[in-house]
Amino acid sequence: MNSKTIAAILIALGIVVLAYSGITYKTPGKPVDFFGVHIETTRSHFIPPVAGALALAGGLVLLVAGPKNA
Repeated sequence: MNSKTIAAILIALGIVVLAYSGITYKTPGKPVDFFGVHIETTRSHFIPPVAGALALAGGLVLLVAGPKNA
């Protein structure tokens, strides 16, 4: 992938995270067996708005200061 593609992805993800004031997502956790009952667990993760701002800033820097064609 070239730098413009990566910059566009970073900018888009940064805008989405900032628009939603952070994103929460869940992943499968460790299953638990309790007295013969199988219980599936999930782990909740949070992407803070600061990470979105950093992704947006990084994408803009990459877009502006990317490699120039000589």
